[in-house]
Amino acid sequence: MDALIKMTARQAVAALKAREVTPAELIDAAAARIAQVEPKVNALPTLCLDRARALAAKLVPPDPAPPGYLYGLPIATKDLVDVAGVRSTQGSRVFADHVPTKSGWSVERLESNGALIIAKSNTPEFGAGSQTFNDVFGTTTNPWNTATTPAGSSGGAAAALAAGEVWLADGSDLGGSLRIPASFTGVVGLRPSPGRVAFGPRALPFDALSVYGPMGRTVGDTALMLDAMSGLDPRDPLSLPAPERSYVSVVDHAMVTGRLPSRFAGGCRVGWTPDLGLSPVDPEVLALCEAAVKRIAGLGAAVSEDVPDFSGAEECFQTLRAANFAVTVWPKIKDKTDLVKPEVIWNAEKGLKLTGIEKADALRIQGLIYNRLVAFFEKHDFLVLPTCVAPPFDHRKRYLEEVAGRKFDTYISWLVLTFAITITGTPAISIPCGFTRSGLPVGLQIVARPRGEAELLAFSALLEADFGLSGQVPVDPRDGTA
Repeated sequence: MDALIKMTARQAVAALKAREVTPAELIDAAAARIAQVEPKVNALPTLCLDRARALAAKLVPPDPAPPGYLYGLPIATKDLVDVAGVRSTQGSRVFADHVPTKSGWSVERLESNGALIIAKSNTPEFGAGSQTFNDVFGTTTNPWNTATTPAGSSGGAAAALAAGEVWLADGSDLGGSLRIPASFTGVVGLRPSPGRVAFGPRALPFDALSVYGPMGRTVGDTALMLDAMSGLDPRDPLSLPAPERSYVSVVDHAMVTGRLPSRFAGGCRVGWTPDLGLSPVDPEVLALCEAAVKRIAGLGAAVSEDVPDFSGAEECFQTLRAANFAVTVWPKIKDKTDLVKPEVIWNAEKGLKLTGIEKADALRIQGLIYNRLVAFFEKHDFLVLPTCVAPPFDHRKRYLEEVAGRKFDTYISWLVLTFAITITGTPAISIPCGFTRSGLPVGLQIVARPRGEAELLAFSALLEADFGLSGQVPVDPRDGTA
């Protein structure tokens, strides 16, 4: 692989800032890598290289530059968010020929911070389901084994990072769409707090379930992108101001001091759960996560199995998600259901049929779980658990139907370990923690207290250094069997 492609995002931005490399050279390196690997992974089906080159020619970095400024770094954005003048399909035949005239707010902020968008990353239709395929562009595969899935719905973003097509990529996360693809491809995916990254316009501006966030090959790269994405935007009523201290500086400080972050005089306290009490987990995944937790204890953290009660989390999420789909998806498809996959139709129609009692009960359960988690964080710094119940599986499967003897009721039930965290609104990250016997990545999910992204990234960076897996990507796509 080209030496430029192997650079981390932070290394590439440092080289851009020092003028050791130009944005045009990075665009050319990415374009060559995309041409090389796309036939096998199908992660970036829509390219906008000429648009990026035109923006690069006009780019004048500010002096001083704000935290997270990217100096012309090529990135990918998910095909759920509009980019002005670029085909933006949402993975659906309903929008197969849609070319917007305005960009989404997250794209505006990234471009104002020196990002050059060179591609749209593939996504399942309307981001529904954590397996990346659609009738517009087909199936995205996992570069670690192209017979398997990179998961989704930010599967194109994760696969592109793992295959070395871009240095950073954004994604959305409703049920686990940043975290599970990161787990399946050996990269880092961060679901930030609602409002940390302003995005829209959208039909439910006060909805806190769906967020946008960063993906990178390392924790430091992910912190860099979060700096580039964060900031107050009055158009988003949930948006939060950028932190006084950049996330990159927090990560760097943690690496210099080597101290686990903690609010307690006795040191870092971690709660570990293998399953949240909600679902069995594949034995190989569980063994890798348990080994990672032993390493956490070896770093000096006090680890216990004192975890909150998440009873009712699946029923709660399924109801809230369905209500979301009734508002955000149904108006787009109600006259075109013949063009839409059945899972999306089922989810939207479920939302339309919900009763007031069902909605009220979901909100009640959400409140109970949140309050229990807040009480947990009065005595702990982090909650740690597997990112997903299973390792990467055959990309020909529409979704995972069973694991460790449990048959799942719906196409999203297997996402339970991530969507149970979603309903709490707390920030969560997936970092690589090991590989299965067949060489497939497995991620560890780490959850921090509300709006605790800084300590979450610091903790994750220290674990990443101890686990020693960050240099495993990018990889050349590998053929295999599922």
